[in-house]
Amino acid sequence: MPERAGSGSRLAESFLTHIRIERGLSPNTVAAYRRDLHRYLAYLHSRGIDVRDVDTPTIAGYVGSLREGTAERAPLAASSAARSLASIRAFHRFLDEEGEARTGDPSALVREASRPLRLPDALSIAEVSALIEAASGPFTGPFATERALRNRALVELLYGTGCRISEALALDVDDTGLADALVRVRGKGEKERLIPLGRFALEALEAYMTRARPTLLAKGKGSAAIFLGNRGTRLTRQAAFAIVKTAAADAGILSHVSPHTLRHSYATHLLEGGADVRTVQELLGHASITTTQRYTHLGAQALREIHATSHPRAL
Repeated sequence: MPERAGSGSRLAESFLTHIRIERGLSPNTVAAYRRDLHRYLAYLHSRGIDVRDVDTPTIAGYVGSLREGTAERAPLAASSAARSLASIRAFHRFLDEEGEARTGDPSALVREASRPLRLPDALSIAEVSALIEAASGPFTGPFATERALRNRALVELLYGTGCRISEALALDVDDTGLADALVRVRGKGEKERLIPLGRFALEALEAYMTRARPTLLAKGKGSAAIFLGNRGTRLTRQAAFAIVKTAAADAGILSHVSPHTLRHSYATHLLEGGADVRTVQELLGHASITTTQRYTHLGAQALREIHATSHPRAL
């Protein structure tokens, strides 16, 4: 945290340590909090306000400035501004609990900017199949076979389990029970869950683990990670995004596709296939069922078919 943020720097670092160690939040989440607080403290510093003396109108004004933008920065979307406000609220609650706030918790009365409902984008089953096939190459050059098997296994796992990309890349060999067709995933807050592996994901993982991973492993220093890069170290987030993006382009999919798109597709296809929301919530690792229920708005054709076959006056 920069010194220009004034006395808030020390307090912000204490807060970030708290959420990382005591609350067990992931490095990516902690980094997002850090960015939000960096911007917030810079705003306070520019106005000569000590973070311990902040009042409710100051926070409301800051959130408003995020939505309106400045000459140096474009306006934030409502969802991004709301996330920033959530970071600020957590920070001020921490200050209040630690006895550092002179004004109590000034964020409690700040209203969140309204957010339009954003429905998760999902691929069709045919598009997913095409993407998976494209992930297998063909490749040329060093480790062509190994990359083909690894990339297919990664994409099959993402769609076959619905896990987050950070969860997939954090998997170690001991987290897979291929004999039981299960994978142990560590989600947000280090919460573990077991997810079944379908036949296609299982076969792709077995092929990669036996025919490709040993070769990649020999290039490194004995990493426990399942997914390895060409140097035998854990596959990076950037490399994983590139794998999915390239496969989508090769499959002729014109819409934006990321690893999270496969998670959305997993949830959508489960629900359209008849899975109940509570089960999908557990598989996805959602803390709140409200998050999972966003997916129930998808599949207009499926909803029409259910209505047509279920309602007494539909036909």
